[in-house]
Amino acid sequence: MSKLKQIFTYIKRLFPDPKTELIYNMPFQLVVAVILSAQTTDIQVNKATSNLFKNIYTPQNIIQIWQSKLIKSISSINYYKTKWKNIFLLSKLIVDSKKVKDLWIEKWNTYEDKNNIYFIPNTIEGLKKLPWIWEKTAKVVAHVLFWAPVIAVDTHVHRVCNRLWIVSTKTPEQTSKLLENIIPKQYKSIAHHSIILFWRYYCTAKKPKCETCELQSICKRYQSIKK
Repeated sequence: MSKLKQIFTYIKRLFPDPKTELIYNMPFQLVVAVILSAQTTDIQVNKATSNLFKNIYTPQNIIQIWQSKLIKSISSINYYKTKWKNIFLLSKLIVDSKKVKDLWIEKWNTYEDKNNIYFIPNTIEGLKKLPWIWEKTAKVVAHVLFWAPVIAVDTHVHRVCNRLWIVSTKTPEQTSKLLENIIPKQYKSIAHHSIILFWRYYCTAKKPKCETCELQSICKRYQSIKK
């Protein structure tokens, strides 16, 4: 059995239906949640958005309900003031049909809710043109909303991939570039959330559950402490 097959077969047993733990109902809410999740846990984001999303369904809502009480509802989020300003700018941009056509004439998805029509770019490059959305954020949105076969890499995914010798890199950026070529197509549909859930609940930064893990034989950390 190849290393990657061993890894994903095991993680698939741990998480048969890997998916985002961010809670949302509308596509735009997912974009907002992903922006808020930067340097913040999904648990914190879900606590904040449980109230926020009672009022916010579309980018038009952000523009129409620009109130301090909405900002206060996300005050527990790191960098919430800066994120909120960029969410507002993003909202203005994606409801402006002329700008959308100018920027993303080739590919975007159209959504309608409560007579509000808005657009979300469905490519990585298009998403990256939105405020506060970088490559990692764009990949998360593209994977969740559009099933794009991409893997968003943060410090945790970077750590796990190096522990398991999938890559040998020094930065998440280096890992991100390599993973797109290393991970076979048959695993790309599950790889993103599988690795995220694996690091979140098993291969944690501190006190990982090495004793019960079935990947000990290919784990750099386990082999180093075993000596």
